[in-house]
Amino acid sequence: MTKYLPVFVLMMIMGLMACGGDGQMMPKQRLFPYVEYPVKKDTLFEHVICPFTFNYPNYLSYRQDSFYFGEKPLNDCWFDLNSQQLGASIHCSYYPITSRARFDELVDDAFTITGKHNIKANARRESIIEGRAGVGGILFEVSGPVASPVQFFLTDSTHHFFRASLYFNATVNPDSTAPVLDFMRKDIETMLKTFAWKK
Repeated sequence: MTKYLPVFVLMMIMGLMACGGDGQMMPKQRLFPYVEYPVKKDTLFEHVICPFTFNYPNYLSYRQDSFYFGEKPLNDCWFDLNSQQLGASIHCSYYPITSRARFDELVDDAFTITGKHNIKANARRESIIEGRAGVGGILFEVSGPVASPVQFFLTDSTHHFFRASLYFNATVNPDSTAPVLDFMRKDIETMLKTFAWKK
């Protein structure tokens, strides 16, 4: 056994030297979880309790909100558009405007709610939305490990106020959610372009 010891030690040294390479560590490539994206087909959202319509993809399913922090929602036209496949939801809420002061309050709330993500955000971009006649608002896009990377509100400034927020149903990792966000952002753009108040 002892006569093979020098050979064994030499092989160990050579093995360790071969593992060392040139001393540079190579970072592992980023891997994203595999996501099977659904085939899209636009569906018209039209509900008797909501004073608006818009197009949305059929991979999202409608669910009316029944509770809001343990209470009944402020309006029957509060709902979610969910995708279990993508692990995401668009939370939607509607408020009638009863006065100029109420309109100002709703706009302030939209900015305040979006601003709560600033602690974790890397950046925030605001874009003015100019939709169909009587539809305008602001789109908020927040980058970084935030719970809601896309939010917006639409209003006619006198009677109607609609707000929506995209949420992922898991701990947010911007690297892994980025492909899903890009996929869903196109559908949100379609929603904004086709949004209209009922007459």
